[in-house]
Amino acid sequence: MARYSVDMPMSKPRTTSPKLPDGGRLRAVPVLAAGLSLSALACTDTSLSVDDYAEAPAPASPTEGYNEQRNVYFGDVHVHTRYSFDAYLLGTEVTPDESYRFARGEAIESSFGNEMKLREPLDFFAVSDHGFFLGMVPQWADPSTRVGQLPGAQAFHGVNEGDNLNPYSVQMRSVLFRERFGRQMRTDGGFLRRQRARMANHPQIQYASFDDQAHRSAWEDSILAAERHNDPGNFTTFIAYEWTSSTPAPESAAYHRNVIFASSEAPARPFTRIDSHEPEQLWNWMDRLREQGVDSLAIPHNMNQSHGQVFRLKYSDGRGIDRAFAEQRMRNEPLVELTQVKGTSETHPRLSPDDEWADFEILNTRKGKISAHSDPSRSYVRQALVSGLALEQEGRGNPFKIGFVGSSDTHNGAPSFDESNYFGSAPTSVSPENRGAVPVSRERLDYIAGLPPAARARGTVVDDELGPYFGMRSAQFSASGLAAVWAEENTRDAIFQGMRRKETYATSGTRIRLRFFAGFDYDGLDPANPDLIEQAYAGGVPMGGDLVADGDAAPRFLVWAQQDKHSAPLQRLQVVKGWYDSGYRKEIREQVYDVACSDGGTVDPETHRCPDSGATVDLSDCSFSEDLGAGELAGVWDDPDFDPGTDAVYYVRVLENPTCRWTTWDALRAGVEPRGGVPATIQERAWSSPIWYYAPR
Repeated sequence: MARYSVDMPMSKPRTTSPKLPDGGRLRAVPVLAAGLSLSALACTDTSLSVDDYAEAPAPASPTEGYNEQRNVYFGDVHVHTRYSFDAYLLGTEVTPDESYRFARGEAIESSFGNEMKLREPLDFFAVSDHGFFLGMVPQWADPSTRVGQLPGAQAFHGVNEGDNLNPYSVQMRSVLFRERFGRQMRTDGGFLRRQRARMANHPQIQYASFDDQAHRSAWEDSILAAERHNDPGNFTTFIAYEWTSSTPAPESAAYHRNVIFASSEAPARPFTRIDSHEPEQLWNWMDRLREQGVDSLAIPHNMNQSHGQVFRLKYSDGRGIDRAFAEQRMRNEPLVELTQVKGTSETHPRLSPDDEWADFEILNTRKGKISAHSDPSRSYVRQALVSGLALEQEGRGNPFKIGFVGSSDTHNGAPSFDESNYFGSAPTSVSPENRGAVPVSRERLDYIAGLPPAARARGTVVDDELGPYFGMRSAQFSASGLAAVWAEENTRDAIFQGMRRKETYATSGTRIRLRFFAGFDYDGLDPANPDLIEQAYAGGVPMGGDLVADGDAAPRFLVWAQQDKHSAPLQRLQVVKGWYDSGYRKEIREQVYDVACSDGGTVDPETHRCPDSGATVDLSDCSFSEDLGAGELAGVWDDPDFDPGTDAVYYVRVLENPTCRWTTWDALRAGVEPRGGVPATIQERAWSSPIWYYAPR
């Protein structure tokens, strides 16, 4: 096995500048007024729109699958390819085009040689590469480019070539990613480049390591890939990117967003952390685009690792948030990414000590500063939902009136949703050894011992009773998350509008089907009625909606879920309620209610819990109790503690029976015991977007 030095020149990689495909035409359309100040950070005075790529006729509207009562569509709107700086340094060579082909059901191969394929295609998809230095690292890796010839670039040459494309390269790659990238990125461009950057409202130009032509070319390639694969009625794509930002060092607490555009129009370049690291400036930019007819929404992710930043109660400059803040945030951020590979952000055992299911896929380290702990307070969704009610009662508006989606955050260009077929979230995690699921081999330990000091420090091994392992963080990663949207048809407009109205839900990766409605006119509503959904829409509101009281009438809640045909049966349906006690206590409150049980069980009216169904998992072969559980659960529920004078927020959580976690599958295939310190099993689940009840005013 070859040994690598981060200072070792490597073989020349293939040319990386993307080219417009034959027949593709870009048409620039005026969007933003020129002359905006640097503080406004407008980025550009044009947007891009792609003409009909294949000269195909416009699709019929409505499409063949149109349904007034809405269909559920599953997708992923958080996917990184070779244009993301971190994905490329972790070994990814998958292009946006290949990523979309994967989402449509094709098998593709990672740069480390493993096949990646979905069990069934997705309905919608968005490549969301980091806008920050988009497409730059492949240029640094090519010694024939201007930026590849800069001092310091030699360390990146050939990083994704030859012997470097194997799991043993992870330590070398970690040095490039965690240490060398930041230094190389900040290469000073001198006075003239700084002046050009000011005049162009394009701060990235100030860095010598930045090539604007290559950057825009990568962005155009991403746009064209989305346009090429968008197939109304069958498969929907979105033009998207990730705004990657954090508080300044040494805190380095991250609050990243994925920005999803509604149509074929998008700005000529993404707004990035170099333009501003303040979310309010991102929203200002989105507002200006919207005024020119280019709609978008931003979806925060990894709130769990934000150290309280995503749901903080202040502006970036320290002022307390007010109604204007709440309105702008909700105009631009109606959703959050509840779950993904770096953990779940629903709630935390310290915040919800009475919730037996709160300890689910928790990753406590801080994003951007992985050696530091992330404070759970202001980092989890359930607390934020109820805090929003409190802020609203204080007259400051509700900045946390949010719906839910899940996504993967894969850096493979290909998400891995199936626990039994987990191929990691980056090429470097293709090996069970690298991802901390099985012990480190003696050969690997000897290899690490011979690395240069900087790389050896990135190969930390911890002793466990079962043997030496790489650190726990990778083993705590989840397989994935999945987004579900209820929409009339599988088109950009219908799915985007579904996201905007928050008729969405998140799953931990399985394709559970989930409905949630509330209304005051649900007397006699029967889950077995074939017209149930039509009646539910007519008499109430779906997930994401507001239920405004008129008098003291109590709402009723319709809950329905159906299992994923490829996964375990359902165990229970739950409603999670949150409210603000505005009395002398001034505290936020929560309660979890089981509302439907599998296997004929009934809910205990005192504990609000279903009986234990007895479902088990055999860790020797990962078989599970297929004769227990339900294929479908449904019911009409009344809140036993309803107070007509108190605002409240409700959402549904549905749990499957336990199955093996991916770490256990890895251990089983390697013939070793599952690693301690991570759960051997997982209860896959889904979470509906909330419904808000507002008391009479």
